[in-house]
Amino acid sequence: MKTSFVLSVLLAVAAARDITQSARPQKRHNRTLGKRQVPQEQSHKKYLTDCQEALQLDNPEGIVDPVFGLLGAAAAAEGAGTITDTDCLQQATADRAFTNAKAAGNVDLMVSALVYRALERNTLSVGEASKPCTSIQAVNPEIAAIQQHQDPASDGAAAINKAITLELARQIASIGGDPLLALESGTFAPGEIGDPTAAGNTCNDADDAVGCIFTQGLLVEEATAEEIAEAIAG
Repeated sequence: MKTSFVLSVLLAVAAARDITQSARPQKRHNRTLGKRQVPQEQSHKKYLTDCQEALQLDNPEGIVDPVFGLLGAAAAAEGAGTITDTDCLQQATADRAFTNAKAAGNVDLMVSALVYRALERNTLSVGEASKPCTSIQAVNPEIAAIQQHQDPASDGAAAINKAITLELARQIASIGGDPLLALESGTFAPGEIGDPTAAGNTCNDADDAVGCIFTQGLLVEEATAEEIAEAIAG
């Protein structure tokens, strides 16, 4: 009964969401010819903006901006504050933002911190996976449960990214947020291994307040509403 109820609620939300998204311009992708592009750290802009708002409530680590957590090691170090392991900067940023949002009782910002933690981090080439954070333990178990999306052309990315989306949905649901927002953590269509330009299906527009992955219809959703409902109920 619980599963049926959760499923029916999520399907209703998904239907409303589809109606809203149908008004947005959509772009079809050729998955065979498509290539990936770096950088892409601004693609989910609204979540970076929310995280910055939460981060600035209390920022003892001196992290400059959440965008640095999505950059490669050298660039990330420029905005890492006291975080010395740049492979952990994304997690540390999300953890601090979540802590602050929770203290403020702001569920929306808590959700944004969770989604931010799951975003793909820039890598140097198509098919290259980013490194996990191993030197720092997140304070919040909700953040600790989540890893970042991987380049969709990397080994096993489809299964890895789907699992991340479903776990993110569980954590969002656990704090009273809309679990379907986990789908917005998704990345782009996979690129072509060996592409020397690393250019193709992604976008990176700092002036797009929503996020160009959404406004340009580039988001690839990795799970269905039914799968999210089952993950939460399971």
